[in-house]
Amino acid sequence: MRTADKWKEYFLLDTSDGEKLEKWGDISLVRPDPQIIWKTERTDRLWETADGHYHRSDKGGGQWEFRRKLPGAWNISYRELTFNIRPTGFKHTGLFPEQAVNWDFMAEKIKSAGREINVLNLFAYTGGATLACAAAGASVCHVDASKGMVQWARDNAAASGLTEKPIRWIVDDCEKFIAREIRRGRKYDAVIMDPPSYGRGPGGEVWKLEDCVYDLVKLCSGVLSDKPLFFLINSYTTGLSPSVMGYILGTVLAEKYGGSVTFDEIGLPVQSTGMTLPCGSTAIWQK
Repeated sequence: MRTADKWKEYFLLDTSDGEKLEKWGDISLVRPDPQIIWKTERTDRLWETADGHYHRSDKGGGQWEFRRKLPGAWNISYRELTFNIRPTGFKHTGLFPEQAVNWDFMAEKIKSAGREINVLNLFAYTGGATLACAAAGASVCHVDASKGMVQWARDNAAASGLTEKPIRWIVDDCEKFIAREIRRGRKYDAVIMDPPSYGRGPGGEVWKLEDCVYDLVKLCSGVLSDKPLFFLINSYTTGLSPSVMGYILGTVLAEKYGGSVTFDEIGLPVQSTGMTLPCGSTAIWQK
């Protein structure tokens, strides 16, 4: 497992009985996590006094309970990047801290490439990967279907001092955008994507990632340059193992471009136990 253990302002303090206790800067939150099936003793007093606690509803969704008035948003930093954090209506905060291990990988690949790198970030959310690549010197095309998420990413870029970096901000359906880029003949040296577990196709049809991921990777391979640097796909879909994603990248990319494929879970260190909480899966093809 690859562990995001370089954080200075985010900490996963403890995990127990379907929930995790976190510190986001000076603010403590308790949030649900279905993978936490163990019921270890909760010895940290912050379990009872956390600033915010997201309670799931038996009818779906849930709501936040706040023990004090929190700022509308606050900042935390990772290396040279700064992110705006705020609790959303569905347990999230606008950042997945385990992704830092992927940001570090991308930044190092770009810095060591010795040439200009053009990156396409699909399903790009609030821009963690976009900012990491831009800060490392790449040009980035950031694509997400949510106008609100793209604006949040732009705010993060401003907070990180990256406003003047060559970033294209695109609000669009990712598959439709890729098809147009292929027709336009535009190429990218690296592709990043973090597609949702469920989505809707252009005609409104419901699709599941495990049913569509091969076609999605195949489509995205059509925008790769003649000398691609890496292709990274991340997933939080429990039915899609890292090795399956790695196999897909191998069949679609390695046969054509050579290179190597790696795949693994990514996770966060838990302070109370010294162990690692698995948080998702990543497969990477790289030259």
